[in-house]
Amino acid sequence: MADAEILTGTVVAVRGGVVDARFSGRLPRLNALLVAGPEDEVVIEVVMHLDAAHVRGTALTATQGLASGAPIRDTGGTLQAPVGDAILGRVFNVFGRPIDEKGEIVDCRWRPIQARPAALMERSTQSEIFTTGIKAIDVLAPLERGGKAGLFGGAGVGKTVLITELIHNMVGQHEGVSIFCGIGERCREGEELYREMGEAGVLDNTVMVFGQMNEPPGARFRVGLTALTMAEYFRDDQGRDVLLLIDNIFRFIQAGMEISGMLGLMPSRLGYQPTMATELAELQERIANTRRGAITSIQAVYVPADDFTDPAAVHTFSHLSATIVLSRKRASEGLYPAIDPLASASKMLTPIIVGERHYRLAQEIRRTLATYEELKDIIAMLGLEELSRDDRHTVFRARRLERFFTQPFFTTEQFTGMQGRTVSLAEALDGCEAILNDEFTEAPEKVLYMIGNIDEARRRLKQGAAGDANREEGT
Repeated sequence: MADAEILTGTVVAVRGGVVDARFSGRLPRLNALLVAGPEDEVVIEVVMHLDAAHVRGTALTATQGLASGAPIRDTGGTLQAPVGDAILGRVFNVFGRPIDEKGEIVDCRWRPIQARPAALMERSTQSEIFTTGIKAIDVLAPLERGGKAGLFGGAGVGKTVLITELIHNMVGQHEGVSIFCGIGERCREGEELYREMGEAGVLDNTVMVFGQMNEPPGARFRVGLTALTMAEYFRDDQGRDVLLLIDNIFRFIQAGMEISGMLGLMPSRLGYQPTMATELAELQERIANTRRGAITSIQAVYVPADDFTDPAAVHTFSHLSATIVLSRKRASEGLYPAIDPLASASKMLTPIIVGERHYRLAQEIRRTLATYEELKDIIAMLGLEELSRDDRHTVFRARRLERFFTQPFFTTEQFTGMQGRTVSLAEALDGCEAILNDEFTEAPEKVLYMIGNIDEARRRLKQGAAGDANREEGT
């Protein structure tokens, strides 16, 4: 009873999402959760001790109606997230409460979202490739198991489709868990993604956590840690591989900038918070692979005004091991997934990690596609016939490589009518090698479009030749 009296106070100021409170006895500790208002309707997280009697906190819920003099009390704990198999297939907010109208979670445990990264001695020292079954990624921008990849793409270029396919392949190949974290998501985007995942049949092994755009910056700033806590449970307690998808990491930085401004901290360059590097590192450094399992993260990254020297972009890039760029031009040409092979890159693409053959083929593919890109203007003005014989062969190889990197997805079967394909890395490399060796120079480009491995193209060629023979016999 004495403790309850000590940790009860009064609101003294409300400025937007920042609340100051006075406590007569011992102060609540940093990151403690406070509730204020007549019905405890406003949730506040302590971020500062102003003096011996006052604390300052950021509101995780709307502060409308909260006035100076309102009662405030310490809940005795910090922000927590539910963990356990019961959370699979569900959608949560920053407080770990279900928002999918499927009832409360009963068979689960709760863990504080504030935690230290895995100790260095617990981390795996091996650099391993995280295969996705998607040719363009595995060959040209391989992901690191336990690493972080940035996914750059605007609206309408297939970002959501690529995310759902990665989740599907994660469940099928790695028997892992996928966690989608929406930071600053629009309500419409979250609802569409939830529905599409349900239709694609990947929801049962997926957890979705949203801090939506209309929520206070405090909620958007902490939702990433809620998702990470869930991911760490599956990695550390169950020894499973986890695919953590974050959309959008820039909105996490933006939420921190809003909080910093409301707290009255001095801004740094371009108005960003002075603690941006620390806050981003606290989130990113918990994404790692250990001896028991790995958290592999794919993060959508927005680059303000396409300025790659923007502090938010620079600090984010320093944490990424792979960059996947989606091209609107390729999407308009029907080349899905619309991954730009020249703009995408990976730190894993070295001979020591991927092997000499993979590295050599990837470099040859890039050279071929880059030469084709340079020749496009000449082709547009003078025509293909004006090129030298070697350049024409380069163009033929490049166009066939572009079509070979297209792939039907499992998550789009109901829309395209084409059965999805998962292609192993060895099969993808064999196909690229066959094209670079001019095996398909005389073949029509369409035999390589929307296929899985290269054997499908060979079967299409045989079927086409048999059909032509049958037609000749008929005439």
